[in-house]
Amino acid sequence: MKYDVAVVGGGPAGLSAAQAAAKAGCKVVLFEREDSIAQYVRTSGVTWISDMRELGIPQEYYNPIRNYSFISPHNEVTLTSERADCCVLDVRRAYQYLGTIAAAAGAEIRVRSNVINIELNPSAGERYIRIKSLSEEKDVQSTIVIDASGFRAEIGRKLGFLSAWSRYGAGAEYECYCDDLDTETWYLMVGSMYSAAGYAWVFPVNKNRIRIGVGVGRPDTVEDPIKKLNHLIKNRLRPLDRIKNIQTLEFHYGLIPNQGLVKSFVDDGIMLVGDSAGFSNPLLLEGIRFAIRFGRLAGEVAATSIPFNGSREHLMKYETTCKRILSSKVSSALKVQSRWLKLSDNEWDQELDIISDLRMDEFLDFIRADFSRSKMLRLGLSHPKLMVRSLFRLVT
Repeated sequence: MKYDVAVVGGGPAGLSAAQAAAKAGCKVVLFEREDSIAQYVRTSGVTWISDMRELGIPQEYYNPIRNYSFISPHNEVTLTSERADCCVLDVRRAYQYLGTIAAAAGAEIRVRSNVINIELNPSAGERYIRIKSLSEEKDVQSTIVIDASGFRAEIGRKLGFLSAWSRYGAGAEYECYCDDLDTETWYLMVGSMYSAAGYAWVFPVNKNRIRIGVGVGRPDTVEDPIKKLNHLIKNRLRPLDRIKNIQTLEFHYGLIPNQGLVKSFVDDGIMLVGDSAGFSNPLLLEGIRFAIRFGRLAGEVAATSIPFNGSREHLMKYETTCKRILSSKVSSALKVQSRWLKLSDNEWDQELDIISDLRMDEFLDFIRADFSRSKMLRLGLSHPKLMVRSLFRLVT
């Protein structure tokens, strides 16, 4: 059977691309390797309410956050906003919602379907992906193939778009029950007691459910995030000593690229989206908002390119738009991340003082990696706090 668009991967980027392409009238199929959409959670679920509202994600799928606490070995600061700007997704429910609206738009969704190979016939505008499912193994023809397989970048690697990621984050997390949680506050913990090259987190999902995790940067450290996480839980390091009756319910583990956007993520009949293309915020290693937004853009551009056999020329609108919006922001965030990875425990104590001097709007722009060059340049030259000026100069 021939399709206009075949999507590989049923995460937020793939589901969003499938929905957009199907909504535009394309014949779409999506292949997910696991037994169900969101069978495994590989993200802490932090994102931003303004993005979720703009993208039409119902409020029932996220928990609002307005207090932002940072803990280092000998310091602790909390920034408080009058309104909730950040949120923690109920990841499984949110992804299943994206699957539901993709299916409602007309996309076929096939779980437990693995991509074995891809073959291209450029002269005829034909692409074939070989799929192995529970029932059969067969070739599927499609005008355009969208790689939304995440960190694995299955199609991108098979076609030579990228090799193994040289820099990436590895995160381990428990989702836990607890008593009477403050649902409006998340915590980021930094310093060697929490992570040798990265950070730990405590993110509330609801009043009695919390995610506790540790992330490390590769190749900056060989530290095992699982061991660090277990140490954190066992010894009730701050702020866990304030949380009552922590009981682990689920274990999550994930990998995320952390080296910026790939050099090129389109070719004749091929598009990369989400983690496959390196779309993530290096400061929090979050990219769900990018996955949904640019997944939909990929689906829309793919639909308009079908009459042209998905030529690279017509798909370039997608790549050009993504790079225009993301490249400078991700590049600036990588500079900050490079600084943070080198900080000692004492320097982290001082860094938290710098963060505490930020106004809320400055902090949100900073932690979101929403770096407008003109805004950062102005703050780097005129902010009343000298150390804050030096931080903003770093990203210009």
